[in-house]
Amino acid sequence: MRKVLVLEDEASIRGFVVINLKRAGYQVLEAETGEQALQVLADNPDVSVALLDIMLPDMDGFEVCRRIRSKNSSIGIIMLTARSQEVDKVTGLMTGADDYVTKPFSPTELIARIDAICRRVGIEESPPSNELHSGPFQLNVKNRTLEKDGKRIRLTQVEFSIMKLFMENPDRALSREEILNQVWGKDYFSDLKIVDVNIRRLRMKIEDDPTNPEFITTIWGYGYKWGR
Repeated sequence: MRKVLVLEDEASIRGFVVINLKRAGYQVLEAETGEQALQVLADNPDVSVALLDIMLPDMDGFEVCRRIRSKNSSIGIIMLTARSQEVDKVTGLMTGADDYVTKPFSPTELIARIDAICRRVGIEESPPSNELHSGPFQLNVKNRTLEKDGKRIRLTQVEFSIMKLFMENPDRALSREEILNQVWGKDYFSDLKIVDVNIRRLRMKIEDDPTNPEFITTIWGYGYKWGR
């Protein structure tokens, strides 16, 4: 049974989420502060997905996300954001979140997002053993690792999936819609901003100069292409 951490300081909202996740077959752990959440994760390294509210009594959800990502690149992270705060969505993704859900949300939508992370970014299935090579990059599909000139680059599961898609399709222009479908799944419904923000985050990790990328180039009005 997969574990999900729910970090939400409002007891009524947390209880609502917990009940629905348990009904969906998840084992649920709860926290109402950032420090509690970090301790729960330290005690339960097998947590698959963390749901992080932004407004918390001790630290914001972005800081919790940063601290989690500094130690764990494989866990799925979903930010719970206010519908009117577009900046929260971008900030959450840039700090390492894989997805966001805007309040108010339906239990069906939330569970679908959690299922998608488990299914699409490799938490659920082990990929076959092989490697991909492109220029200075070596991507190990079995171990889900990336190296550049022999140096390991820490990627989230979503970043890894994007990188794998690019390296499997060198010199091919990929539309933002295609990247969304291939990485997040055809049943994932969101705006294309999540693709752009994750590409920006990935560039910051793999490019020597993210403002002048040489590996992930932009095809204006269409999408992105991998190659030098």
